Amino acid sequence: MGDTARIDKWLWAARIFKTRSIAADACKNGRVTIKGVNVKPSHIVKVGEVIDVRKPPITYSFEILQAIEKRIGAKLISEVYKNVTAPKQYELLEMSRISGFIDRARGMGRPTKKDRRQMDAFIEPISFGLDDFDEEDED
Repeated sequence: MGDTARIDKWLWAARIFKTRSIAADACKNGRVTIKGVNVKPSHIVKVGEVIDVRKPPITYSFEILQAIEKRIGAKLISEVYKNVTAPKQYELLEMSRISGFIDRARGMGRPTKKDRRQMDAFIEPISFGLDDFDEEDED
């Protein structure tokens, strides 16, 4: 466990990406930043740095606790980084989950039966019994 590591190896070793090539692609496509600056896959990271990883619709932020290049078990993740993602980002995730059918990602195919039910519930909101009140009861 050294003091520095390549960012693509670290992202893979810390289980943020499934493969190193996916981590490298994320760097090349500008989805990984440090202090707002895009980084190359070969960028060297140090303990204490905060990495922002954009996985639409939200941007995760991770503070490096250990600079590792060998993949570790999922139970040890808390020793490698601290998730410092802003709570507002998780609100965005929840909003996109609710409205996911409005701007469906291209290539997701037809909506499933579950998607259709969510759409129906969204389009036809439940009336909260407002029709039950009679105007005569206002005396």
